[in-house]
Amino acid sequence: MKTLTSNTGRIIFGLIFLVFGFFHFSDTDMMAGWMPGWVPAPKLLVYISGLGLIAAGISIIIKLYTRLATLLLALLLLLIILIMDVPGAAGGDQTAMSMLLKDAGLMGAALYMSGHFKK
Repeated sequence: MKTLTSNTGRIIFGLIFLVFGFFHFSDTDMMAGWMPGWVPAPKLLVYISGLGLIAAGISIIIKLYTRLATLLLALLLLLIILIMDVPGAAGGDQTAMSMLLKDAGLMGAALYMSGHFKK
């Protein structure tokens, strides 16, 4: 039973990042508009982060380089928190605070998961 629930949780976690990654390609203009003005090439960064999310999702689902993928995913989420979430939350935006908490929770889960894989 433990393996079934662990595998199900891992697959759900990976699928979430696949969906988020595909959103980066379907809603590029909107996401680039959320970037602070000082960020260079916001559309390019949206595409790159989308590819990273998709790669992490696939890696997590198929259990290939999962430790590396979850560590890099945690780093990406930390950058999103620092660049996008913190400035909005510091300005009193409750939606930004919700995004900060969501991203921090996902980052924590990625770090937790990274400790359960050897490669």
